[in-house]
Amino acid sequence: MLKVEIDPGSGFCGGVIRAITRAEEDLSRSGRLYSLGAIVHNEAELSRLGKQGLITVKSLADIPEGESVLIRAHGEPPSTYEEASRRHLSVIDCSCPVVLQLQRSIREAYARLHQAGRHGQVIIFGRVGHAEVLGLLGQVGGDALVVENAAMLEEALSAGKINLSEETEIFSQTTKSPAEYADICEMLRDRGARLTVHNTICAQVASRHQKLEAFAASHDVVLFVSGKSSSNGKVLSDLCRRVNPRTYLVGCACELDLSWFTDGQSVGVCGATSTPKWLLEEVADHVRNLYI
Repeated sequence: MLKVEIDPGSGFCGGVIRAITRAEEDLSRSGRLYSLGAIVHNEAELSRLGKQGLITVKSLADIPEGESVLIRAHGEPPSTYEEASRRHLSVIDCSCPVVLQLQRSIREAYARLHQAGRHGQVIIFGRVGHAEVLGLLGQVGGDALVVENAAMLEEALSAGKINLSEETEIFSQTTKSPAEYADICEMLRDRGARLTVHNTICAQVASRHQKLEAFAASHDVVLFVSGKSSSNGKVLSDLCRRVNPRTYLVGCACELDLSWFTDGQSVGVCGATSTPKWLLEEVADHVRNLYI
């Protein structure tokens, strides 16, 4: 028989809980609600909400005028709100408070760096094209440099995209790895950058890394449950895999492979901030039944 434990720290973060709760409240009244982009990067949860009437669209142009649109926790650039107003859409703003604070901080930094003829640069450590990052870029009219990793930063430095003699302020996407962010900042300091570092990784996300490492190390096999498009899921599953090579990334119980397990092993089930508790429990129950 397999011994199965669900990581108590896994599951939706506060921002995602807030967005989904608000969506379900609206759906219970109207039976239909449009979400600009996936409300959560988890296919199973999107399917559940879709059955309640949540319609995911890529553009505001896909929503009939006069309808309601949900802004998800990732946040949006100012242009989205302007377009929604033009199209007479009722906005249900579920932007995460942590993301909203980050947006304000980037706007303020940009204004600081460009006041009274000064010159400076904003750098965002985040995934290119990620919804949150697009919202951050929108706060400064796209005038910021996005770097995903050390290799991309090295390339930007070599290409002269970063002027080391100018003041630079750096921010991180809220769900990135604290360790990777520290490495990026250290690289810039080593090159002599006039750098101001802002601690903008969500505290809930940051605190999970050390605890998740301990959780992964304490089991023979780790099942990391996450949607394929989850940025946080990739970061955290890679973290688990570095600690425990027998870490498998799955989207649902149907993706489990019996060859991963041996009777009597200890199996840890964990997930991203976009993974619902019910899905973690479903995967754990499936594992428990493998050797019955």
